[in-house]
Amino acid sequence: MVVLGIESSCDDTGLAVFDEDKGLMEHIVSSQKHIHANFGGVVPELASRDHVSKFIPLLNELLSKNQLSLKDIKLIAYTNGPGLMGPLLTGATFAKTLAWSLNIKSIEINHLEAHIFSPMITEKKLKPPFLSLLVSGGHTILSSINSKLQHKILGQTLDDSVGEVFDKVARNLGLNYPGGPEISKFSSKIEKTPFKFPRPMINSNDYNFSFSGLKTHVINQIKKLQLNDKVISEISLEFENSISDVLITKTLRAANENSIKNIVISGGVSANKRLRERFNNEKNNDIFIHFPNLSFSTDNGAMIAYLGNLKFKKGEYDNSLYVQPNPSLSL
Repeated sequence: MVVLGIESSCDDTGLAVFDEDKGLMEHIVSSQKHIHANFGGVVPELASRDHVSKFIPLLNELLSKNQLSLKDIKLIAYTNGPGLMGPLLTGATFAKTLAWSLNIKSIEINHLEAHIFSPMITEKKLKPPFLSLLVSGGHTILSSINSKLQHKILGQTLDDSVGEVFDKVARNLGLNYPGGPEISKFSSKIEKTPFKFPRPMINSNDYNFSFSGLKTHVINQIKKLQLNDKVISEISLEFENSISDVLITKTLRAANENSIKNIVISGGVSANKRLRERFNNEKNNDIFIHFPNLSFSTDNGAMIAYLGNLKFKKGEYDNSLYVQPNPSLSL
């Protein structure tokens, strides 16, 4: 069965075709970074318009590359939240209209849940139960996933997400949007830094996170300094280390205290090279760390198509056009 996946929760237009027997056949992502860079963040109206202009050309390219026709598609999976209302509605409308015209079913997919299961696209042996750390532009969530694919949130950010503070610190450093890759690029230039930033809530008795205070502290430090490439690199390195220390400490503690051996780290921030290296270096031998392929760390249609196929086999599909910009992850 060929599943078409459609992702349009924010500023990336992602389409993919997945076959249960062949696996992922192809996926395409059209980025809008060049559109939103001058604004320092995503402009919902511009994002929505670009999605609308890209759906048909990307679908035609996807089908042509795989020698498929519209009639070969048997299910359409689409993101229904969380995300920006405008972009979500464009994707949902396109998906539902296409499904209706082809007389096939569609299925709504929680964007966060798709990220969590994205490593399973390439790691065929990875199955729940596992511990999930989801770190993205809008979310920082630590949860456990059981064998029935149900989620139990153990902790989450009480204020800003990791991706959000990366963007805001980068902006104050004079770096381009999105901030994560820019900070990573500068931090990789050096090995030592004179700065010492806080590790918020690293020793708290829960699994929650808080990054707003760290963001404010770093920005206040930036305002006192004369910035050059060396200073930017030193700030970037210590900022990455501070974030990594908190994420790694709390995640590994949660795994040990809940006797979970497999940890899945997903979302856009999971593409961070330092975070990947440190997780693998600092875990003990009883813990197994799983990251998605780099192309599946950021928003993409492949994870939507994959989870759509997984859920459809459980008998799930939908008949509404209701999108949820802020849905719950817990089931």
